[in-house]
Amino acid sequence: MPDPDTLDALETPAAVVDVDRMRDNLRRAGEYCHAHGLGWRPHTKTHKIAALAAEQVRAGAIGVTVATPREAEVMAQTVDDLLLAYPPLGRSKLDRLMALPGRVRLTVGLDSAEALEGLADAARAAGRRVGVLVEFDAGMRRVGVPSPEAAVALARRASELDGVEYRGAMYYPGHVRVPGAAQDAPLAALAATVGRFVDALGEAGLPAEVVSGGSTPTFWRSHEVEGTTEVRPGTNIFNDRTTFEVGACDWEQVAYSVLATVVSTAVPGQAVIDAGAKALARDPLPTGTPGLGALLDRPEVLVSSVSEEHGILDLSATDWRPRVGARVRVMPNHVCVSVNLQERLWGIQGDSIVEEWAVEGRGRARYDALSTGV
Repeated sequence: MPDPDTLDALETPAAVVDVDRMRDNLRRAGEYCHAHGLGWRPHTKTHKIAALAAEQVRAGAIGVTVATPREAEVMAQTVDDLLLAYPPLGRSKLDRLMALPGRVRLTVGLDSAEALEGLADAARAAGRRVGVLVEFDAGMRRVGVPSPEAAVALARRASELDGVEYRGAMYYPGHVRVPGAAQDAPLAALAATVGRFVDALGEAGLPAEVVSGGSTPTFWRSHEVEGTTEVRPGTNIFNDRTTFEVGACDWEQVAYSVLATVVSTAVPGQAVIDAGAKALARDPLPTGTPGLGALLDRPEVLVSSVSEEHGILDLSATDWRPRVGARVRVMPNHVCVSVNLQERLWGIQGDSIVEEWAVEGRGRARYDALSTGV
């Protein structure tokens, strides 16, 4: 019988986290932000686990970022300072946010008068005061007001409304997903854009106390974007194949992988594992490099394709030929989506299981810590 406290005991597919690598990632992130005078507000969409948010705070985070009311409810168990980096629209979402514990300092990022007015009404009715960051488009063309003039208008309205408090601005440089020196030009353009918005707010008598930005691909160069006061990387607690491909981590700094079992070698030149799209997801790499994942200890072996429960390992670049029943660990391209597919994560040191975490923040339903296991 396998030892119940080792990887051999886990039913696959299973998501595992090398806790030593994870804690080293947290240490390095905290030290970098401290050295450059940046607030570190990691995005918990990557792990969705209250205990890991608490680890981030212990490593130096000033608070955390969330994307959903469910994540806010979960993280409020262990963190008192939350940024909801997504505009809450609709009575149900607003009611859930207003029901967060009174000790929680809540800030919301938004880019429309509709979201602002609804938030202010809900906060007033609940007797709360909620912070507002005006989101501007820094180049991704997804969300955010398009001009400094629009940012000033929305910030001015936020400063006038009861129930909310204008605290500054936010942006997301998600369009900068290239490695090394290829970031030079887009980061210079980003800095110029941030400068225009921050200057306009200051000149209008609405200085941005907080300018929240950052991402994992650009994390280690965040200090080059002048005016930024805090950063919101998510992926770098674990890292993944994308983080490695864009040069934001070393291969040995990837802490997350999916443990899988080889279930078939019937077709020559490939092996089939029991981790498919419902364990790994199927995000391509932004760099165009092929594969939907790679083996952690054999990076030349790629996951060439996935269906719902099957992953195809391409063996063309290796002499290794696994037997049916062999176990492998797969580094996914995008860890955030893979984690969202898991009910729990297993923390490991070597082959020993040392932690077990329910992925509490997945899903949309209201979170009740007393009655909800996952």
